Amino acid sequence: TMDVMREQDYFSGQTRQFRKTIGFLAGVVTLIMGLGAVFAALNSMYAAVAARGKEIATLRAIGFSALPVIVSVMIEALLLALGGAVLGALVAYALFNNLSVSTLGQNFTQVVFNFKVTPKLVVRGLIIAVVIGMIGGFLPALRAARLPVTTSLREA
Repeated sequence: TMDVMREQDYFSGQTRQFRKTIGFLAGVVTLIMGLGAVFAALNSMYAAVAARGKEIATLRAIGFSALPVIVSVMIEALLLALGGAVLGALVAYALFNNLSVSTLGQNFTQVVFNFKVTPKLVVRGLIIAVVIGMIGGFLPALRAARLPVTTSLREA
């Protein structure tokens, strides 16, 4: 038997499984890169806290409680994450907006993918970056707040 369908529906059906596979692989890569970004943020913030151990200990010695120390480290992590996210969004827009990629299918049909960097996508990236930055800054902030003042001053 012969089925009648519009050309757009035919090609949509041809690419459905391919898009599912690419979507799954993109999700796996995104998860791995997200975990890598969390560890990079942790490393950066631990280094920042260690480099300023004396300043943090001085603040604690003159009467600042743990909460302002935690907030200051978290704000620093937030600003670093936002800076990286904005830079990443600009690079993604410059490199990938309106980019077309084509491939040959099994039946020698050409499938074209058009990439668009939309405001919704940029906002989603900013939110993810902020979450990664906050996760990466939380443990170093707690360490900075909990480290005894005498130990911090002695190590510095």
